[in-house]
Amino acid sequence: MPVVQLRRPRAPDLPRGSPGRPVLLATLDVPFDHNAVVFAVDAAVEQGARLIVANVVERPPLPLSTIMGYEDLPYPPAMAESLAEPVRLARSLGVEVTRFRVKSFHPIPALLEVVAEQDPGLFVFGPDRKRIMRLRYWRAARAIRSSVTTLIWLPD
Repeated sequence: MPVVQLRRPRAPDLPRGSPGRPVLLATLDVPFDHNAVVFAVDAAVEQGARLIVANVVERPPLPLSTIMGYEDLPYPPAMAESLAEPVRLARSLGVEVTRFRVKSFHPIPALLEVVAEQDPGLFVFGPDRKRIMRLRYWRAARAIRSSVTTLIWLPD
């Protein structure tokens, strides 16, 4: 009598070092909420994903500023520290980080465009609620909830 061996299907081998979709941490030119930073970095570590730190700024390019080379003025110290915190934390935990600034006449639609272009697995909208105008935050949150199709975290 022949012996029948049952074979269990083997899980497919996933390529190593190919993280999934990135985690996007963004603000509208105000410092980050500390909980948003911790959540975004933790999510990137857990997923083995890249972290994107984005600051969307409402600054129209002025012709004279561009000619003289002043279109990219440095951040104030508090803002620079807030943008550097998630980068330092993520890199100390071995996460690859991309950081950029987006300047636009219309920052909320620009933020939505960044989300669409980067296609994150998780979008953490993390401005410090004490430092952003209430109406601006409300408009941004409403636009994010209505048009972003990825997983969203808001500091509510």
